[in-house]
Amino acid sequence: MRLRPCWVEISAPALEENYRVLARRCLEASGIYSLPDSKKSDPVELLAIVKANAYGHGLSICAPAAVRAGAHWLGVTSVEEGVATRALCPHAEILVISGPFTGQGAAVVANRLTAVVWDAWQLYELEGAAEAAGVGELPVHLELDTGMTRQGVGAEGLDKILECLRACRLLRVDGLMTHLYAADESDGAETRGQMAELEALVTRVVAAGLRPNWLHVGNSAAVLGGEAVSALAGLAVQWGMRAMARPGLALYGLAPEFLPPAAELTTASVAALRARLTPVLTWKTQVVSVRAVEPGAVLGYNGTFVATEPMRVALLAVGYGDGLRRGLSNRGTVLIRGERAPIVGRISMDQTVVDVTEIAGADVGDEAVLLGRQGEDRISPEEHAAWAGTIVWEILTSIAERVERVAL
Repeated sequence: MRLRPCWVEISAPALEENYRVLARRCLEASGIYSLPDSKKSDPVELLAIVKANAYGHGLSICAPAAVRAGAHWLGVTSVEEGVATRALCPHAEILVISGPFTGQGAAVVANRLTAVVWDAWQLYELEGAAEAAGVGELPVHLELDTGMTRQGVGAEGLDKILECLRACRLLRVDGLMTHLYAADESDGAETRGQMAELEALVTRVVAAGLRPNWLHVGNSAAVLGGEAVSALAGLAVQWGMRAMARPGLALYGLAPEFLPPAAELTTASVAALRARLTPVLTWKTQVVSVRAVEPGAVLGYNGTFVATEPMRVALLAVGYGDGLRRGLSNRGTVLIRGERAPIVGRISMDQTVVDVTEIAGADVGDEAVLLGRQGEDRISPEEHAAWAGTIVWEILTSIAERVERVAL
């Protein structure tokens, strides 16, 4: 039986090339080759973020693609995602960014996951699981809160967590990390402040006798802008650690709207960097019905659109149950035969109506592009976000699991 005609096409080759572009960017931004030989370190590692079903793109396609491109580390939200990723990528290092929940320690150990930790109870959960499984050593990454106040241990609680870590004989602090909350803001002041706080916290960790292998920060804006990566590389060299960056959105071919300043970047070079990223996802459906309507006809729930002239409208097999945001009602467009067809009326759970009056020959079976390119035009996630009053990340991760992901 043929599936409902609503699907997402994922270009694995595009994702692989985006990874390589970002890896080169990290190498350039790190300034490693400008350091004296005695202080040179390994290039900045790139951890590929594949959490939230690979930002809605499909974990089963994207995680192996990232590994093929050279990723040794993959970042997931939860232990459940980590288990699924381990089945796909048996040899990758998998970082559980949101840490384990109560009762998940055994799954962390059994699936060779690396959990992010910041609370004492997490340490005891993992220590107990490692002991029960007879594991000699279990790596964890300690998150340092440098100002986001979401997760991680800050300056006031650091001594206590370090004491707990010293008491856990089976846990090894393999990495230290923080999250940058304003790397996409143009002046970069908050990020510089966070990096200074990171330096102060890492100094205390090292003074306590811990020697992690990794020091890492996230996000795409940090990688693309370069300034934070350069600072990260310098800090890592200072303590004999390896630096790692964690891009998410850019891996899927999209750049944050703003980039922080970096001395070596000009406006033209920023544009060139963006241009080297290729969007990975195209979201499609089909026209399943076409009809003529007369003036006065009501289209959709609550009569938010009433025809004022004769029209031809097409019914599409997609709705908010698939992740097409209801905020696009009477605002968004789709591409049919390379032309824009406005959404008319409210988007329903499973169906959407568009105006094809001006699209000659539009008919049943025509492909409709919701996100992506058709002909000379392209509808971007940024447009969807603007129409719906939200952010690109929410647009992508809202695409429902019932929408088939097809690898190209």
